Amino acid sequence: MKKVFVLITLIFTQVVIAQSNVYLWPNDVPNETEPKQAHEISDNKKNKVIRYSKVTNPDFLVFKPVKAHKSKGAVIVCPGGGYGVLSTNLEGTEVAQWLNSLGYTAFVLHYRVPQKQLGALNDIQRAVRMIRHNAETYDIDPDKIGVLGFSAGGSLSARAATLFTSDSYKKSDAIDAISCRPDFAVLIYPAYLDKGENRSLTPEIKIPENAPPFFIFATADDKYGNSALVMTTALRDHKIPVDLHFIQNGGHGYGLRPGNEAAKMWPRLAENWLEKILK
Repeated sequence: MKKVFVLITLIFTQVVIAQSNVYLWPNDVPNETEPKQAHEISDNKKNKVIRYSKVTNPDFLVFKPVKAHKSKGAVIVCPGGGYGVLSTNLEGTEVAQWLNSLGYTAFVLHYRVPQKQLGALNDIQRAVRMIRHNAETYDIDPDKIGVLGFSAGGSLSARAATLFTSDSYKKSDAIDAISCRPDFAVLIYPAYLDKGENRSLTPEIKIPENAPPFFIFATADDKYGNSALVMTTALRDHKIPVDLHFIQNGGHGYGLRPGNEAAKMWPRLAENWLEKILK
């Protein structure tokens, strides 16, 4: 019973720490036509997933570990949802708590939806800059800030980790002069990366020579599985370090919840990979 109490206390502490929202845009939100408002929650609660159906005032939640990893690494978590919604617990807060258990500081990003892909790219670039600017406050290494995304969030993470050489929005303050290049990228069952001719790499994705290392995990029975393969091929062709794990079964949208072999496998593999690149 003592171990159970300690676990519950640990999770409760992490949740309490994460209650303050850090908004990305103090003034106007770039490429946004709607006024700022509270995030709308979808009526769809299938599989006990909390979904944000509209985000016009993007923000992130901060999850700090009880005991920080020696690397002081940090991860921006990008939930999926087809760019239409954000699966904010399944692929957000639950993942942040797992990262905390490894000692990493996590930031769950609520980027703009629905169907605001340019706005979403604005948001993740701004988030990287803000977090790097405040690295001392968060007690993290400004050169060890990565992105981790699921499905559409995997697409967004891939875009952030390849499109950092040009700004997606007009600079508004000193923070926007800071690099928005992530130091690593983790893509879990990524989608929408094979929109090119004959299911090749999405034309928007351009691999720069200084792209960060990637970890990619997907399954053969995922209808979006080809995204992982074409992204890996493009990275390999450009001599960017990439670890691909592609297994037979698992489907899509499992996060790290129990009952799915893929959900059990990718966290172990990702943990080892993070330990290796953040040493």
